Amino acid sequence: MRDDCIFCKIANGEIPSATLYEDEDFRVILDLGPASKGHALILPKEHYKDLCELDDAVAAKVLPLAGKMGRAMKKALHFDGFNLVQNNGEAAGQTVMHFHMHMIPRYANGPQMVLWNPGKLDDTEKTEIIEKVKKELE
Repeated sequence: MRDDCIFCKIANGEIPSATLYEDEDFRVILDLGPASKGHALILPKEHYKDLCELDDAVAAKVLPLAGKMGRAMKKALHFDGFNLVQNNGEAAGQTVMHFHMHMIPRYANGPQMVLWNPGKLDDTEKTEIIEKVKKELE
């Protein structure tokens, strides 16, 4: 836990929050600036800046928890689907540098969000990307 991290303080109960769920590793809270009704954040209690720093054991628990929360929230709030959004770095929209996952309920005929216009990937660019990434994985 970091003393200068607001999500560490929320996840560990030092700052009150609208808590939906808590266990030894996580706190799930309602987002104060929701994209839709029921928008929640999954916060690990330990501090990790982003996905690249996330401990493997903690990472292995995030998706099962998102599934558990999604099932419960879907029954309770009657939404039609949900997005899991996880931003890494300011350029990707991360505003608090503590790993967290957004659970954004989606309602039929609700606003469109988390969309993009598909681009194109030519063979030369594809080959270049593959070679560069594989080199970094060695």
